[in-house]
Amino acid sequence: MTQPVSPPRDTAGKTPAAERPLARRGPRVRADIRTLSLLGVLAALVVIGGVSKPDEFLDIRNLQLVLTQASIIGVVTVGMTFVITSGGIDLSVGAIVALSSVWATTVATQEYGFAGILFTAVVVGLGCGLVNGLLIAYGGVVPFIATLAMLASARGLALQITDGRTQIVTVDGILNLGERDSYVLGIPPLVMVFAIVTIVGWLVFNRTTFGRRTVAVGGNAEAARLAGIDVRRQRLYLYLLSGLCCGIAAFLLVVLSGSGQNTNGNLYELDAIAAVIIGGTLLTGGRGTITGSVLGVLIFTTITNIFALNNLQSDVQQIAKGAIIVAAVLVQRRTASTT
Repeated sequence: MTQPVSPPRDTAGKTPAAERPLARRGPRVRADIRTLSLLGVLAALVVIGGVSKPDEFLDIRNLQLVLTQASIIGVVTVGMTFVITSGGIDLSVGAIVALSSVWATTVATQEYGFAGILFTAVVVGLGCGLVNGLLIAYGGVVPFIATLAMLASARGLALQITDGRTQIVTVDGILNLGERDSYVLGIPPLVMVFAIVTIVGWLVFNRTTFGRRTVAVGGNAEAARLAGIDVRRQRLYLYLLSGLCCGIAAFLLVVLSGSGQNTNGNLYELDAIAAVIIGGTLLTGGRGTITGSVLGVLIFTTITNIFALNNLQSDVQQIAKGAIIVAAVLVQRRTASTT
């Protein structure tokens, strides 16, 4: 009787990767396919923009503008990816950006120059994240309610600080960063900051215990607790991280606009959540991807730019974004049902 032939093994006695069951490699394969799909969508949008408005869209200044605009919401999205992967949500990111930007551009703050504005923006963002984290992790407040309350409070405080007026920045160090003379090899400083935040976020998410704990908490908080993870402390850290990203984004927005306004960051929560979802992060938690989220930001920013160049109304842009979000969620549900 013929004996079954066992799969070949390497020198360490393990079955080579090519011979391992596909099910074991399924998550990685699906992630690669998802990333390639997003790259394909982004490439298709570039082609559409190049065909519809070749002179305007493909102009180097316009491409720099797209990347610069993506940088601000992109930094927020990195923090949002961690929060949603853990099974949480943060509806207050736009309001925190607004509060951080107006607090950092008051006359009193500007007296301390570049460092004062940067420090204030980051500290205000961290402070708001701390409040969110304490309410959610130790106060037992549902993330949706806690961050919704922060949204209302931060917006109200930003309006009170500005009294509805635009606060103009007069610090040369801030204003010079927004000038083309500060570009390095044609790359705006804001884009370089976004790249650094993305790289650090990717490393933390994929190569550290903090990232693994984030995924574990989102997958099953009780199992994570039984495994020795301090779930409450982890959630506190995650909302601190989200607040930090909002503070950095607020500083970038001040550099870009040269001002602080209580309307800054309007609908950032929608854009960030949408980018995270279409990037492949599960709304229910337990799975996330920094790379996918960044690609999601670039896709949405490119769509907005194409619509603006073709003189399409903002309501059409919002409808398109809504349709993309629904499509992404349906794809997620179908993928989950087949695994």
